[in-house]
Amino acid sequence: MAAGSISSFPTTGKNHLHGGKKGFDKYVWHADTGEDFVRFSRHSPHGEEGYPGNLRVSVTYTLTDDDELHIAYEALSDTDTVVSLTNHSYFNLNGGGSVLDQQLMINAQSFLELGPGLIPTGRALSVEGTPFDFRTMKPIGRDIEAEDVQLRLGGGYDHNFILSGPLAAQAYSQSSGICLQCFTDLPGMQLYTANFLGEFSGKGGRKMGPRQAFCLETQLFPDAMNHYAFPSALLHAGEKLSRETVYKLSLK
Repeated sequence: MAAGSISSFPTTGKNHLHGGKKGFDKYVWHADTGEDFVRFSRHSPHGEEGYPGNLRVSVTYTLTDDDELHIAYEALSDTDTVVSLTNHSYFNLNGGGSVLDQQLMINAQSFLELGPGLIPTGRALSVEGTPFDFRTMKPIGRDIEAEDVQLRLGGGYDHNFILSGPLAAQAYSQSSGICLQCFTDLPGMQLYTANFLGEFSGKGGRKMGPRQAFCLETQLFPDAMNHYAFPSALLHAGEKLSRETVYKLSLK
């Protein structure tokens, strides 16, 4: 399983989503800890989930005194393969309930058009004049029920935004005063509004369901191996992958 993400879901029809039948999150990783970090690592053997190459991958989580969580991804393969790592954390700045009134800014002028199966068509669409314009802060739910083909396909937001700079996004809750900023050196970010989240118990036994969380998944573009205009997900043999995403929390 050389491509996919740290979190995973099974394949959906003909699509290979987040690592296939057994993504990286279904394995026990080796853990090394320090005063302010934990590093998880594992060896993905040649042929796992159909991917070539013996892949050594690590993810290091570091918590700083500035209330920043740094997530550093590293990978190295002995054969050319494809790798696309991300983080699928769910956020709710109120700790529970709907997130639709929480404010969000996304630093993106365009997003990827989706086709059947929620797979990108290869076209980049301007956010201008659409429900996907988050260039200035607005409630996540302000336009989520708009009559828009792309929103109907995803059941809400489940789209990759093409980032315009290292500050990918900023979210804020007026109720809690919590501000979340996301920084990355990756070119894309998937906004997911938990459209298909099944009912389950979260922290403290709180019941969670659809639209009660959002994800800011920094990433390479989905289906990049089938779209030559997208940033490449190819990792050459002996070439080290190194990427980082930072989530910073503060109070206003």
